[in-house]
Amino acid sequence: MFKSLTAMVLMTALVAGCGLGQSRLNPFNWFGSDSAAPAESDRPVNPLLPERSRMLRREDEIYAGTAIGTVTEVRVERTLSGAIIHATGVADRQGGYDLRLTPLSADETPVDGVLSYSFDVVMPVNPRPVGPERSRRLTVARSLSQGQLEGVRVIRVTGARNAREVRRR
Repeated sequence: MFKSLTAMVLMTALVAGCGLGQSRLNPFNWFGSDSAAPAESDRPVNPLLPERSRMLRREDEIYAGTAIGTVTEVRVERTLSGAIIHATGVADRQGGYDLRLTPLSADETPVDGVLSYSFDVVMPVNPRPVGPERSRRLTVARSLSQGQLEGVRVIRVTGARNAREVRRR
């Protein structure tokens, strides 16, 4: 009885360190809230990557997605293996599908501590009605490993008209 009571008191004291305060041990404090950031319009091309051999080349699938109209929220959830980036945006029209967070840097490496993604969506060929905002709201997620998070201080998600970013605390 005394051992279990002592263990419970010690566990309570240990978990209290992860409470509502600003403890670095608390996983909810690892990334802050998102904020607005200026959008970068052109994607960098790495001239150091060689073209594939034409003899062994398969027909690569060409992704027909374009940047979503507006990014409204970005949040990062820590996992045991790294983190999950959740991005929410509002498309210009209804019917968007095949959502992706496309990395803007080669090999998903951070540039000056900033890991940048473009929130892309494929829109239907036939024009759809604009509709209310709630019917155009889309959410996408991407998983990152601990290795991909090394050296990352800011995660930025860019849309057609804005960008949002989350800073590491």
